[in-house]
Amino acid sequence: MAIHEQQQVSEPPRPLAMAAASAAPLPLQGRVALVTGGSRGIGREVSSHLAALGASVVVNYASNPAKADELVSELASRGLRAVAVRADVSDPDTVRALFDRAEEAFGSPPHVVVACAGILDPKYPALADTAVEDFDATFAVNTRGKFLVCREAARRIPPHSGGRIVAFSSTTVAALPPGYGAYVASNAAVEAMTRILGKEVAAKGITANVVAPGPVRTELFLAGKDEAFIERVAKNSMGRIAETTDITPVVAFLASDASSWVNGGVA
Repeated sequence: MAIHEQQQVSEPPRPLAMAAASAAPLPLQGRVALVTGGSRGIGREVSSHLAALGASVVVNYASNPAKADELVSELASRGLRAVAVRADVSDPDTVRALFDRAEEAFGSPPHVVVACAGILDPKYPALADTAVEDFDATFAVNTRGKFLVCREAARRIPPHSGGRIVAFSSTTVAALPPGYGAYVASNAAVEAMTRILGKEVAAKGITANVVAPGPVRTELFLAGKDEAFIERVAKNSMGRIAETTDITPVVAFLASDASSWVNGGVA
């Protein structure tokens, strides 16, 4: 699996003031970021954004190597560092291997871990119609997966290194829409777990926070919804459905030194 090193690009001479300004370190320079579900949807945009801020990024994916490799190649073309690693976040052995691969690739355990991988049943069944298999599948990725990733992050992130853990949830936890029973329950557990984690890792200078977006234009959100439903949602969501680029600045803030006094919160 190739690791893409930063490329050198020759430029014409610039005024000293401009050169000094451009030489300022990027906010995440020298740090390793691991993003689960990092090749698609919000996770893809997060991976790209953190790389642009200077992080060396581990792009985790579950089943589509082409999408992950495409993103890594795109980042490399911009002189950014990334590696794609396949792992099932619901399996503790592969989660450990994912963190091992991050350290092998970039010479350091991750400093920033973003647990973004998640699934949603596109049938939107009422609780009475939810199959046990679908309930278990939802909790396996959304809750167990984030538990395993956050647990490994708490064990591996070096103390007092600007460590940041960001777990994704959803505003459906507050809205409680019918048809989302298993999904909402799986994310409510993530919010409670992450807020407790923030208290447990604080003494090591690590923070743990939750990002809970509203409707975002991704495959996950659009699956199983007709245009009329999407238009109704948009009217109740500031007049539009969010884009993935609306979410990444929040993650970038929580991953940065600027958020050192924000811990155990839900954004």
